Amino acid sequence: MNKLKIGVLVSGGGTNLQAIIDACREGNIPGEIAVVISNRKEAYALERAKKNKIEALYIDRKAFISNRDYAQRLAEEMDKRGVELVCLAGFLLLIDPFLIVKYKNKIMNIHPALLPAFGGKGMYGKNVHRAVLEYGCKVSGVTVHFINEKYDRGAIILQKTVNVLDNDTVDSLSSRILAEEHKIYVQAIRLFAEKKLDIKGRKVRIIDK
Repeated sequence: MNKLKIGVLVSGGGTNLQAIIDACREGNIPGEIAVVISNRKEAYALERAKKNKIEALYIDRKAFISNRDYAQRLAEEMDKRGVELVCLAGFLLLIDPFLIVKYKNKIMNIHPALLPAFGGKGMYGKNVHRAVLEYGCKVSGVTVHFINEKYDRGAIILQKTVNVLDNDTVDSLSSRILAEEHKIYVQAIRLFAEKKLDIKGRKVRIIDK
């Protein structure tokens, strides 16, 4: 089986990126990361990539007139390297429709809650966990989904629940959910690489080959 070529878009520390790197190296994902691209020069994820001998690019959104121009540049860089699956790992820019059409059902994102709850603009990182705790939820979790034109509204691939404890803080809940993120993202990418995802509209079925 040919290795799946993965492009990862990041804005921050890149712990999910590290989970993907490790899974590729250990054979848990039959693929390899072809390029890591960040919109932030100081993103530690770029250092993670370099330490693992993965090509890392900083491409500043402010250098482009429009979101579409920026998206076209991202696509150019990924096409050069034969990227077949795009993974968002804490990428804090709305993906332009150009990329969504070009890579239809080939852009994955991970969200630290059970979508469609606690999704949408501004709902990322600790903002999500704070909202979950303030609402008094008993359960939270993780969602891996394909993206579409709306924040956190794409077809759901996998979900994993995490209990909210009475004494949870934003940091404690975040830590337990992050541990599940690292597992479930790897699982979803592996299913994609093994061609075990059947996508029909909003529904994603896992094929048991």
